[in-house]
Amino acid sequence: MTLSQTRLDELWDFFDAAGSEARLRAAAEDETDAATRAELETQVARALGLQERFDEADGALDAVSIEDAAVAARAALERGRVRNSAGDPATAVPYFLAAVDAASAAGLTFLRVDALHMLAIAEPDQAEEWTAAAFGALDGVEDPRTLRWRVSLHNNAGWRLFDAGRFTEAVTSFEAAREAATRWGTPQQVQWADEALAEARAVL
Repeated sequence: MTLSQTRLDELWDFFDAAGSEARLRAAAEDETDAATRAELETQVARALGLQERFDEADGALDAVSIEDAAVAARAALERGRVRNSAGDPATAVPYFLAAVDAASAAGLTFLRVDALHMLAIAEPDQAEEWTAAAFGALDGVEDPRTLRWRVSLHNNAGWRLFDAGRFTEAVTSFEAAREAATRWGTPQQVQWADEALAEARAVL
């Protein structure tokens, strides 16, 4: 993977998809390395999808040159996200599975976990299995940015349990999310974890 997640973090603001699109387009246009440029182009498509410009997102992905595993994994992930965001998770699943395969074959743990966490969202009946697989993929990982996935995985699991009325288990998941956020996450993630914990404990 030639594109570091740290660089992507600097370009992305998920509360401002249009602004992120502009930054990502500019970065892609300025990029001289073909593989890195292709990865950036997949993120332009993601930004378009978040703006519900689904046809444009697919068009952007059609133009991406897929010549390595990282680009293949990212392109499949974004194809799946476009379909999931458009309200068709069933057609998203094969793309997420393809992303898991591409990332796993190349040892790209960050993207593998991303794809597994999306499968848990797209297939809620199998969410526990996909989440367990994502946690398994993180075993032995030392990179703090990759380990930040533990925050999202525990948080998503907590809300699934909460919605199912399993409030005690939800609290346990939110506690784990807060611990992970404190170790590897952002101040915003710590705040969200505190808010989720407060809501679940109030119900108990």
